Amino acid sequence: MKLFDVKNDNSLESFALANDKAIELNTDIVLATTSGNTALKFADYLSDKPFSNKVIIVSHAYGTREKGKNAMPEETRNKLKDLGFTIVTAAHALSGVERGLSTAFKGVYPAEIVAHALRMISAGVKVCVEISLMACDAGVIEYKKPVVCIGGTGRNADTVCVITPTYSASLLETKVNDILCKPSLYE
Repeated sequence: MKLFDVKNDNSLESFALANDKAIELNTDIVLATTSGNTALKFADYLSDKPFSNKVIIVSHAYGTREKGKNAMPEETRNKLKDLGFTIVTAAHALSGVERGLSTAFKGVYPAEIVAHALRMISAGVKVCVEISLMACDAGVIEYKKPVVCIGGTGRNADTVCVITPTYSASLLETKVNDILCKPSLYE
């Protein structure tokens, strides 16, 4: 596993690891993005690469940052669709409804515990698990077929995992097969 310094943008190196592994496994890539900038950067990276499988972009749900709005501008969303990417926009599998309940009732709920446990490995690993669930729930990737997921910490794509996804309802059957890279958590 490659360890990155979280202060650096390691996106291009992550993209290379993800692309190589997806080609090796003949599988799809699932990529997390909020504004679409990481997805556009990945599209630019892929422009001269031999990749023929699907790229699925997973974005934040509407209202996550501002009620009634999405953090990904329509112009960016349309450009990504024109590039052939599939876009999934949904509530976060590991926080959506439960975050609303925990905020209202000042408690902790099971999916939030899973999310916090995954963050002990890295925020990007949690994101990779979450986007695999969201993409599987949306029916854009195959149930229990390994995919390469790209997530990150903040604005960088610094984590790549191979995940065998399941639906959110069967979360504990999801497998993190490989962690190809992640940031080091030393302070």
